[in-house]
Amino acid sequence: MADCIFCKIAAKEIPSTIVAESDAWVAFRDINPQAPTHILIIPRKHLERLADAAPEDRELLGELLLAAREVAQKEGLEKEGYRVVINNGPFAGQSVYHLHIHVLGGRPLGWPPG
Repeated sequence: MADCIFCKIAAKEIPSTIVAESDAWVAFRDINPQAPTHILIIPRKHLERLADAAPEDRELLGELLLAAREVAQKEGLEKEGYRVVINNGPFAGQSVYHLHIHVLGGRPLGWPPG
């Protein structure tokens, strides 16, 4: 989508601090971190929400979760743990309508969130 900020980040039209990427996804540091480590992973394919994923997106969704594991490992989060979050829709706190995964860590995270 032409006006999607995450599509522009994936296309490198908007600068970001990219920590990892593949042909299918891009991982970059959140500009408003909620933990010492807060990385967003986005598919290069524009999907507004997880609810919009179709059966043909099965492989992409799996790649995104493996990307979360890879990023957490690169950031040294595996020993103490980390949280993986997907917000789906306004009541869940989704503010950018391009599917994205949050990888948060570097401090104890409370439960329940929100």
